[in-house]
Amino acid sequence: MAEPVDYLDPQTLSQLRGLDLKARLIVEGFVSGLHRSPYHGFSVEFAEHREYVPGDDLRHVDWKVYGKSDRYYLKQFEEETNFACHFIIDASESMAYRSESAPLSKLEYAKHVAAAIAYLVIQQQDAAGLATLDTSVREYVPPSSQPSHLRLLLHRLEELQPNGETQLGPVLHDLAERIRKRGLIIILSDLFDDPQSLLAGLKHFRYRRHDVSVLQIIDPAEQDFPFDQPTRFVGMEHLAEQQADPRSIAAAYRREFDRFLTETKHLVRDLAMDHSLIRTDQSLDAALRAFLQSRSRIAGHA
Repeated sequence: MAEPVDYLDPQTLSQLRGLDLKARLIVEGFVSGLHRSPYHGFSVEFAEHREYVPGDDLRHVDWKVYGKSDRYYLKQFEEETNFACHFIIDASESMAYRSESAPLSKLEYAKHVAAAIAYLVIQQQDAAGLATLDTSVREYVPPSSQPSHLRLLLHRLEELQPNGETQLGPVLHDLAERIRKRGLIIILSDLFDDPQSLLAGLKHFRYRRHDVSVLQIIDPAEQDFPFDQPTRFVGMEHLAEQQADPRSIAAAYRREFDRFLTETKHLVRDLAMDHSLIRTDQSLDAALRAFLQSRSRIAGHA
């Protein structure tokens, strides 16, 4: 009989049906491998103290604690209403790509990651919402913490199919106008868009004071470029075709793709947002662990 952790392998997941089952197995397998709760550090608000660092607002210093310990600590307050997590999933045609070495397409992988994190969020009685996009907002599901809401989110994810071109910048502007209340925004995309347009859209979320995590999902072949025979390359969104000898362009391609990855990472992190690069041949265990550890670091420095 398979152990829960076995289902963290994308190859195993690709052989299963039903996103609800997969989300439960992913979470069960992930939690079974941890020695402490994965939920600590996930939310953006905590009711606790943290040590003062230069630049903090002195109005939040707990002077009673200072009197006892001779050290400065700040009070952190829990918001009156539940924490809300919004998943924004790029469902454009480029997300449909799946190379021979990848068990899941980029969109399928994004669905599994979103399903597992949504399961965790609602399990701890916080709210989760969903937005899907290509050239515009395709669907928006407002956040809720009800257990029945998880079934709705998983159903919408399972029904989601790739279509259209990538236009992240303008669509993120639209969503930033819709999502007014502060929360955690998790963007799952390959980020195959104009960097300046993407920057403008992300800045709108920063203006709204959201906490943003960008999970950049790529196929291993997009980064490694393993082709060594004359190949016909077809664009996923613009349908452009080019016949080429991969050996003559491999070095230049890899340099350009690495430059793109570096540029997008710096673009996101320069806005004080979290960025994680995830490959679709990476286990779900590693993807979830990297994300939750990143959330813990951010909460610890909030």
